[in-house]
Amino acid sequence: MPEPLTSLERRILDYLVDYLRQNTYQPSIREIGRRFDIKSTKTVSEYLQSLAEKGWIERDPSRSRGVRLLTVDMSPRTVSVPCFARVAATGEPLPRDAVIETYELDRKLVGATGAFLLTVTGEQLEYDGCRAGDLLLAEAVAEEELENGDVIVVRVGGAPTVKRYHRRGGEVVLEPVNADYAPTLVRKGEDLTVIGRVLGVVRRLRAPVPAPAAPATMPEEEPPTD
Repeated sequence: MPEPLTSLERRILDYLVDYLRQNTYQPSIREIGRRFDIKSTKTVSEYLQSLAEKGWIERDPSRSRGVRLLTVDMSPRTVSVPCFARVAATGEPLPRDAVIETYELDRKLVGATGAFLLTVTGEQLEYDGCRAGDLLLAEAVAEEELENGDVIVVRVGGAPTVKRYHRRGGEVVLEPVNADYAPTLVRKGEDLTVIGRVLGVVRRLRAPVPAPAAPATMPEEEPPTD
């Protein structure tokens, strides 16, 4: 799973996607600069390098249009959204081997680039009518973009969970979405990794009936020989 992006990084990535859909090739560094009123080509290059380091693109710095998009669905109407069975306590926030399914969702529902689904397990994740077995739809987001009251997927001291985010001065209070649990105070300098911001809940009221297996075919009999 690529790392969360800042607001401007996400806007640049969305611009790269839209430009590629319209032109079949990527914009130049100067075109990106004009689009976002960035006068320095070096600054644009630094933003592209950040996108590369966070796992969203590959780039060839020797070429003006040397950018290749990674993990970005180019379908105009739907987005392939990975569904994760768990959040890792160590290593990358959402390990690729934890993907249990991929869903095609309407872009109007998914919103920002980098969305993912997470299975709800345990009482601590139940909130606002959300139940075990539901899927949380979340977007990758940097902590500085969060607003008080946002429901986030977060890892604190190696323990991943879902909390409501509140910043109070230099401290962060993570309120449990389930009121039966106590809030967590994160002081300045303590380990806190924001994995994503919850956008909504996907609930399947009834599991789909699996398609019937195709009947076994009997081998054709050989014609009798005289």
